[in-house]
Amino acid sequence: MSNWWKERIVYQIYPRSFADTNGDGIGDIPGIIAHLDELKDLGVGIIWLSPVYRSPGADNGYDISDYRDIAPEFGTMADMDALIQEAGKRDIKLVMDLVINHTSDQHAWFQSSRDKNSPYRDYYIWRPGKNGGPPNNWTSFFAEDCWEYDKKSGEYYLHLFAKEQPDLNYDNPQVLDEIKGIMRFWLHKGIAGFRCDVINIIYKSSLEDGKKRLALTGSEYYISQPGTHKILQELRRDVLSQYDCFAVGETVFVTPQMGKDLCDKSRGELDMIFSFEHMETDQYIVKWFKRRFHAGRFVKTIAKWQQALEWNANYLENHDQPRSVSRFGDADKYWAHSAKMLCTMLMTLRGTPYVYQGQEIGMTNFDYTNMEQIQDVESHNVNKLAKKLHIPAFYRWRMIKKSSRDNARTPMQWHTGKNAGFTTGKPWLAINHNYTRINMAAQMNDPDSVRSFYKTMIALRAGNDVLKLGSFRLISATRRLFIYERELDGRIYRVILSFSKKACKAPCDGILLLSNYPRDTYDGTLSPYEAVVVDKGDRQ
Repeated sequence: MSNWWKERIVYQIYPRSFADTNGDGIGDIPGIIAHLDELKDLGVGIIWLSPVYRSPGADNGYDISDYRDIAPEFGTMADMDALIQEAGKRDIKLVMDLVINHTSDQHAWFQSSRDKNSPYRDYYIWRPGKNGGPPNNWTSFFAEDCWEYDKKSGEYYLHLFAKEQPDLNYDNPQVLDEIKGIMRFWLHKGIAGFRCDVINIIYKSSLEDGKKRLALTGSEYYISQPGTHKILQELRRDVLSQYDCFAVGETVFVTPQMGKDLCDKSRGELDMIFSFEHMETDQYIVKWFKRRFHAGRFVKTIAKWQQALEWNANYLENHDQPRSVSRFGDADKYWAHSAKMLCTMLMTLRGTPYVYQGQEIGMTNFDYTNMEQIQDVESHNVNKLAKKLHIPAFYRWRMIKKSSRDNARTPMQWHTGKNAGFTTGKPWLAINHNYTRINMAAQMNDPDSVRSFYKTMIALRAGNDVLKLGSFRLISATRRLFIYERELDGRIYRVILSFSKKACKAPCDGILLLSNYPRDTYDGTLSPYEAVVVDKGDRQ
């Protein structure tokens, strides 16, 4: 089987916020189908579809109540079949989220497991309390205790995320058999792989009390445990290897060595992983305590992973992260130039590029003014915890505004009409007011737009083996400049990226292939947030 996923660009769609066709304010599958031609025009070869499974929506679809059905707000299974077929007609492959650390508490398995005599009891991690409280001192990813007492059962169940998301028990082999069946169900329908949600924490090696931490007490017992590797190897051997597909893992608190182990071909686990270290360079310990962005920290971390792994899943934003131009660029004075510079970096690093919906038009963080406008369960939990800790209201809002997942979830900005063209009804989440300036319609036929630049960069990568397959060599990584080379069969391209609001020097001989400023040659001086790609020719 070919490694086609190394050749293509991945475009992530968060269905709830992409395009609504029935006026209920929630994006749907027919809305995705309606925009496939625009994605094809952009150069997209793979769509990663965030969850559309049946779900109560406690965590916007990451709490699944039926893995073999579609949530009514998104459409029907017939709609899903049509999406797979229509994407295929355009040579666009579809990848789905595989959320198997937990289910919804409304899943039939969990509801049955509340009975101690049920055959599903051992599908989840149930334990009696200890000393009048939870079984251990672990804390969750959503800033709360991770044990919930169930009156019907008389015991506690483990949930590393929201209490509506009980963790599955992989010490029970029947659970893994169920997951294999789910994967086969979708692969048989014609999807091309999975993005595996929080995949390196699915196995818990112990339920002992953890070492006290500011966040995630107990994590030493579930991050990248040997049991996780065994599970992934079995899924590869019994399912993934039987199809022409790939698997990318979302991996939390992973080191380069852990990443190497997860992607080691001889072990047969994942094809690539999403690491988070570069996304953590602007925070203190946890994402809610932001520090000033320092490009040097950011690009040195990117370079470290480029050098450590044979193949990276490269991304700058997704449904859980703030918008990249607001975070790593300049969303005001140099909005377009910094968005294009970040695009250049994304498309010239070694690995598969992942573009999140709206990134290609330079969408920015939300412009909300209060907590009432926030829908994200994680943000509300953090706000409650911060309030208990007597953190002042103004600072709590500053924390939420900079880090909330809703920054990436504001509806897609299609045009200047009502609700930015996202819906004819009331949008489930408020639309950023800058849609009158930043929208798809304004950029589609503008050769100088951010979208047109994305299209150019995607085409450049697609037709260039040096950028697709060449080695990575770091030249410089500072607060102002990120310079690296890609080389294949002696052919060298140098990529020079400015993270500065001032002009700076970076001499380089060669032929200018591309810049995000209008120039035909490169004289060694970069304008603010300029990106250049220089063909240095063949190594002598």
